[in-house]
Amino acid sequence: MFASFLPAAVRQLTEPSAIALAQSIEQIAISTPLSTQPISTTYVHKGSGGTPVLLIHGFDSSLLEFRRLLPLLAENNDTWAVDLLGFGFTDRVSQIQFSPTAIKTHLYSFWKTLINQPVILVGASMGGAAAIDFTLTYPEAVQKLVLIDSAGLTGSSPLSKLIFPPLDYFATQFLRNPKIRQSISRAAYKKKSLASADAQICAALHLEMPSWHLALIAFTKSGGYSAFRFKKLSQIGQPTLILWGDSDNILGTVDAQRFKRAIPNSKLIWIKDCGHVPHLEQPQITAEHILEFRHE
Repeated sequence: MFASFLPAAVRQLTEPSAIALAQSIEQIAISTPLSTQPISTTYVHKGSGGTPVLLIHGFDSSLLEFRRLLPLLAENNDTWAVDLLGFGFTDRVSQIQFSPTAIKTHLYSFWKTLINQPVILVGASMGGAAAIDFTLTYPEAVQKLVLIDSAGLTGSSPLSKLIFPPLDYFATQFLRNPKIRQSISRAAYKKKSLASADAQICAALHLEMPSWHLALIAFTKSGGYSAFRFKKLSQIGQPTLILWGDSDNILGTVDAQRFKRAIPNSKLIWIKDCGHVPHLEQPQITAEHILEFRHE
């Protein structure tokens, strides 16, 4: 059974891993300094034992992007995935400024409420930038850091140039277009057949949540995640694993080496024959590297 707060289209999923993860999505009201109203936050928690692993999704996405990776990590490990503030199926409370600062404040409240011990923080794409920001602000909450084809060394989204009335509405409707989303999905994979109809449902399901476009506009207007300076990245003290698809056509491959040079205690592993989303395209290999890193 699927939770009642999920859009009806969730019943169209066909991939077993997607169905299983969607059926595991829970919701909890998290109190934060951002609002007097608790924020209904969606997450998945599987497995037990060892240092918890916390997975953070990318831009305009949801925890469903970890449908293939999370079960592998959770076989013998305490594993979590959460929908960030303003994204996924987490409630978009009015009067909140959807910004990187608000995102890490909400994420800290989630961590404090449900986990409350140092985690291995895994961020993919924009989630990598969010993970870096969180680690720098709340170092006591992060034992190790994993970046998967991470954003954080380039500026804000090109979409920000269009986010002003009346183009802000049309920009989000452009992003909602199934053909546009399919094109983006295909670009993310090296193996194009993985951009299936089921993958498209996973990538678009959260668009049916109330105020999706308003939160996306607000986040983009905030400037999103600007580029971290090398001096700032050098302050990351946690051991850091950088995983990068060797055929990433979304962010390219240059930033992988730049992150490696900037973060002191880091190592870079290339995921072969893989695009921007190793956790979807090469989940087994990605999980193996994370678990090896976890035990180091």
